[in-house]
Amino acid sequence: MRRLSNDCRAQRPGRLRLLLRRLRGLARPALLASLGVVVAGATVIALVISGTPQRLFADAARAIEDAAADAGFVVTTVTVEGRVHEDRDAILAATGLRLGQPMLAVSPEMLRRRLEELPWVERATVYRRLPGHVHLALTERTPFAVWQNSGSFAVIDREGRVITRDGVERFAHLPHVVGEGAAETAAALLDLLDRHPDVGKRVVAIVRVNQRRWNLRLVSGADVLLPEGHEAAAIARLAELHRDTGVLDRALKVVDLRFADRLVLRPAADAAPVPAPGSERGRRG
Repeated sequence: MRRLSNDCRAQRPGRLRLLLRRLRGLARPALLASLGVVVAGATVIALVISGTPQRLFADAARAIEDAAADAGFVVTTVTVEGRVHEDRDAILAATGLRLGQPMLAVSPEMLRRRLEELPWVERATVYRRLPGHVHLALTERTPFAVWQNSGSFAVIDREGRVITRDGVERFAHLPHVVGEGAAETAAALLDLLDRHPDVGKRVVAIVRVNQRRWNLRLVSGADVLLPEGHEAAAIARLAELHRDTGVLDRALKVVDLRFADRLVLRPAADAAPVPAPGSERGRRG
């Protein structure tokens, strides 16, 4: 007899489902939203405390979502803030959002993780604005340079992380860094060149040599060889030489600054002999 009674109780609709059915007939959606939140919170707490199996927990959550959706709490609008380079369709595809989806089924944390897997997205924040608005706020990575290595090109950020290998030609105005290990170490050298604009504006690429030191490739086609670990002093020296002698505008193949006690200049093919900047400066004095 006790077993029969238990079976009968198991076939009756749960109290939560009966309550939700009654709520569907209530007046305004705003009231339903408030009651739904209260019911949802109380249900979750009760299920957690009682150790209710995961399946029953999921069933209760779905019942709440369905009730809210029946009252009009579904996704009707998706807006994106902060998008500059990332493809709009890729953003929506990553979220998996669709119109008519129950708003309570939208997980801001899950959407955030998905968005931050996109190549351009540094950080993402997702807002649910009832009754049906989902707002995606993005902070994109800042393109810093174009990196060339082994014949391939990529747009990188300041830390040297590859952002994208597609559409690199759109970023031809960015500094050009070349070679293995160049991406991760380029920022410090480019900052030095910014401090010496007379040198920097004549540089078309910085080239990493054996992952140890740098060459500067000039607009003229000349290479400036910098000493390992002493780039700041060498570039300051080069800027001073150029102010005094215009050395960067000469027909040169190589300007070798690797030696602290001397400067080595190699003229371009068929170019006139290059006077020594030191002696020329001495005559001016």
